[in-house]
Amino acid sequence: MLQIFNTLTRQKEPFEPLNPGVVNMYVCGPTVYNYIHIGNARSVIAFDTIRRYLQYRGYQVNYVSNFTDVDDKMIKAAKENNTTVEAIADKYIGAFFEDVKALNVETATANPRATDNIDGIIEFISNLIDNGYAYNEDGNVYYRVRKFPSYGALSHKNIDDLEVGASQHVDVDSEFAAKEDPVDFALWKKATDGEVSWPSPWGNGRPGWHIECSVMSTKYLGNTIDIHGGGEDLIFPHHENERAQSEAKTQQQFVKYWMHNGFVTVGDDNQKMSKSLGNFVTVHDLLKEVDGEVIRLLMSTTHYRRPIQYNDASLQEAKSNLKKLQTAFNNLNYRMAGAEAGNDPKIEQEARQVLADFTDAMDDDFNAQNGIAAVYELAKLANVYTSREVVFADTLQFLIHNLQDLSIIFGVQLQAVALADSEIEALIAERNQARKDKNFIRSDEIREQLKAEGIILEDTPQGTRFRKES
Repeated sequence: MLQIFNTLTRQKEPFEPLNPGVVNMYVCGPTVYNYIHIGNARSVIAFDTIRRYLQYRGYQVNYVSNFTDVDDKMIKAAKENNTTVEAIADKYIGAFFEDVKALNVETATANPRATDNIDGIIEFISNLIDNGYAYNEDGNVYYRVRKFPSYGALSHKNIDDLEVGASQHVDVDSEFAAKEDPVDFALWKKATDGEVSWPSPWGNGRPGWHIECSVMSTKYLGNTIDIHGGGEDLIFPHHENERAQSEAKTQQQFVKYWMHNGFVTVGDDNQKMSKSLGNFVTVHDLLKEVDGEVIRLLMSTTHYRRPIQYNDASLQEAKSNLKKLQTAFNNLNYRMAGAEAGNDPKIEQEARQVLADFTDAMDDDFNAQNGIAAVYELAKLANVYTSREVVFADTLQFLIHNLQDLSIIFGVQLQAVALADSEIEALIAERNQARKDKNFIRSDEIREQLKAEGIILEDTPQGTRFRKES
């Protein structure tokens, strides 16, 4: 049975969605003032992988992820670029969709924008004020944190120990004096001259950061959702505040399973990648140098709660592993041409055991490291089988189908693609260099890769030639 580690309870729990066969899932999206970096992409990829596995297990997944398209950073970026907040948002939302498409991320059921939900945000805040959970102070509306008895339960923090302004989205100096209590947080922020704003019962202003996700998640998925995800840096204060304001309004449990992914780290000291630290690499720039499936495989095959060390070595390892999967897939497709009718029950039984191992791994809180190990075992079994003199068409198709199904969970779309002559020549040149360097493992890998494509190499005194099997 599938088990999920719940951040709220800090333990694995059996997964039982509210409605059998259906999973309602909300994942916090980016603030769109710049291109997403690899750290941002980690969360997108981690929860897309989780979504894909849930679908593999037969669930219908309603997947909603928002865009924060107005906040202090966006206002600053608009001023610096002499443009509007809306133009900044449009540019980087478009870039986001291009980047995640290259990473083989499935389209969300909905990608709502905060600015398209202002009426709902105002209504939500009004309800909190009416019920004593929020108060207006000169056009700024704040949430009364101490009125919510279990505040701090998600982040496992004591309310008396919380620091003022824990959120990077809060201007501490301007808000401190207006609050009844230093731990209260902003639901609505009064506009200053020239700032983008909307009319409200409290005057012109804009939403605080936290309120938008409560409004959009309940709008699209209901008062209680199955899974709420995001990076571990969102546990406090963002998700803690979401939980408090949502349950105060609905008087219902907001989320059954809280899930949070680990950071991407860089450098010898494993420092968290972030824009604020200036140590980030954008997906937009990296895609100019590295294939999106390589990035995807690196990010999706580490357990989602563990950190990922980002460096050239980890990218090269992902590239090599991608080639292994593609080679096995090519071997299977190549052997279909001369395969005999029928099947091989023994091989299929071995494959079913690998599939069971895969499910056992992924059912254990989406253990991607053990899950991908099973996929590599299936690829190895495919290579062993396709090296036999006699193979059967039904078994080849069985292996093709399952290797594709498992690989796509990690964002790898295996497909048979014929190599162009220029690509063959490039691989031969790489093989020749590998042989000169006495790197015979790589040399053999290239020969096998080409063989899987139906390309036979002939080493002659005059050099290496190739021919294509008909």
